[in-house]
Amino acid sequence: MRSSSRQQAWLGMTLCAAAMATVGSTVAASRLIAAGLPPFTATALRFAVATPVLWLLMRATGTAWPRPGRRDGALLVFQAAAGSLGYTVLLILGTRYAPAADAGVVAGTLPAAAALFSVLALGERPGPALWGSIGLATAGVAAISLPQAGAAAGGQGAHALLGHALVLGAVACEATFILVNKRLRVPVPPLALSATMSALGLLACLAPAWLEQAWRHPVPPVAVGAVVYYALVPGVLGFWLWFAGAQRLAGAQAALATAVMPVSALVLAVLTLGEQVTPWQMGGCALVLLAVLAAARRG
Repeated sequence: MRSSSRQQAWLGMTLCAAAMATVGSTVAASRLIAAGLPPFTATALRFAVATPVLWLLMRATGTAWPRPGRRDGALLVFQAAAGSLGYTVLLILGTRYAPAADAGVVAGTLPAAAALFSVLALGERPGPALWGSIGLATAGVAAISLPQAGAAAGGQGAHALLGHALVLGAVACEATFILVNKRLRVPVPPLALSATMSALGLLACLAPAWLEQAWRHPVPPVAVGAVVYYALVPGVLGFWLWFAGAQRLAGAQAALATAVMPVSALVLAVLTLGEQVTPWQMGGCALVLLAVLAAARRG
């Protein structure tokens, strides 16, 4: 029995970590989107691409749409408003005012925010060992983030500070989004939950997207390409990976897996922007991976 529980923890942590790796790429994608599309239009386009794909996957696998009661239905709407809509819009706006590297620094607070949500909203009481793993992951994120923050401090202006605040709001939305489904009375299969989040997100942003009237201005192809990537990789694949993994973990364990996000952002900064990796950042990545492995091993 204990062996089976440990295997489920390993699988859940692996799936959640993979999902967070895709979420880390949203910072760079949002930077490209912000340069060419208004936030609600980009969000609507993202879900317009992702929702039909998720629906086809549901048809192919015989997965039914959820039929929640009033309470669960309200939770699903709240979850979609926070993560599907709030995270995307705030992150795009944040990267419009602040550099992508700064946004990655602020996004490094996600593990702590998610762990706090699991305690305050889910009523979980993680043991000392899991708190130790969360602390280890937070230390790793700090090692990645603080040197970057110090280097950028001299050039921060009002716009950059506004961008940081918007990204911090996106982090709060994401922490809510990834864990609030644990309050559902009737569990929803991962694929159905992913499709529901995408469809509700599309409905929520249609009206504000119409008001932006983005079609009146030329749109760079790179921005459209970034939206399609956002829809299919962090959207379709990332949604499914996260919900499939989170249902095998406690909220605090799932919160720990979010520490992979800033590591992913750092790696992508090296590969796509040609940035140099410091020893502090390499040590931070090692701490984060050690914390994820330790939490999965404890089950």
